[in-house]
Amino acid sequence: MRNESPTPSYAQDEDDFLYSVRAGLRQHPKAIPPKYFYDAHGSHLFDLICTTPEYYPTRTETAILERHGAEMAEMAGDSCTLIELGSGSATKTPLILRHLSDDAVYIPIDICASHLHNSTQRLQTMFRAMKMQPLCADYHQLADHAIKRQAGKRQVVFFPGSTIGNCTPDEAVTLLKNVAKLVGPSGGLLIGVDVKKSSAVLNAAYNDAAGHTAAFNLNLLTRMQRELDIKLDATQFAHHAYYNETHGRIEMHLVSQCRQAIRLGKESFEFEPGETIHTENSYKYSADEFEQLARSAGWHLQATWHDEDGLFNVHYLNQSAAEPLKLAR
Repeated sequence: MRNESPTPSYAQDEDDFLYSVRAGLRQHPKAIPPKYFYDAHGSHLFDLICTTPEYYPTRTETAILERHGAEMAEMAGDSCTLIELGSGSATKTPLILRHLSDDAVYIPIDICASHLHNSTQRLQTMFRAMKMQPLCADYHQLADHAIKRQAGKRQVVFFPGSTIGNCTPDEAVTLLKNVAKLVGPSGGLLIGVDVKKSSAVLNAAYNDAAGHTAAFNLNLLTRMQRELDIKLDATQFAHHAYYNETHGRIEMHLVSQCRQAIRLGKESFEFEPGETIHTENSYKYSADEFEQLARSAGWHLQATWHDEDGLFNVHYLNQSAAEPLKLAR
């Protein structure tokens, strides 16, 4: 039966943002988690980033899903419960859903309520018979949320976009362990992972000529002003992103252009010229590196698909040590 108007359930603590910003500004060096980029405007800016010629991950992963979505869906099971982490605009999701049966269940999880509501409504018009159960939540807190198991259905997590790269390796292992608990021993994981490549390609991807990534980074300060009544001068911060080859990650920072202070309530956080707020990491992994990382969280690689230029990988994993297919196309 069609769900005429899927309404997301909400599971966010309104104090999380305030707590995280205060804790992050007290740190040395200062840092704020990247999940707070995604208010409505930040989510819109990220959609614009995905259209830039420099930002290859979106179009590359989309092409892989378009070409191999049927194979991926077959491995997941065509009547599975598909749980998407950080669903956002869910533009890639139809490339998997179109190969699932009408009795499959789709559960998108995203931190931005407006994006979640809009994308779920759009998908429901495309797949009218499919049951959809949106959940507005931080997927890093999966243990706090009960996702009802559908009798006889395998649960498979879909995690595109190489968002796993925003976690440190230790955080990634913790998240992958939580995903394993969520889906259970018979469940699966379909995940997109960005690959290590030249620093020139990576630096360009996070410093697009149109300035969308810079606006996306700086929007965090605007959100802090609007929602937390923080006193700051956003014009005195600049976007800076670069590939840290030693750590195998892109780092994104907001750089203070002068000596200044951010005031939050009764606290004042001093900045020297050049001091930064570290806002995001994006780790890159070779296929072997990611397989090793996943194995340490209890996952076993079953298949890998990649583009012709080797820019991006999509992996399917399960918790069984069965002989992997190791597709490489």
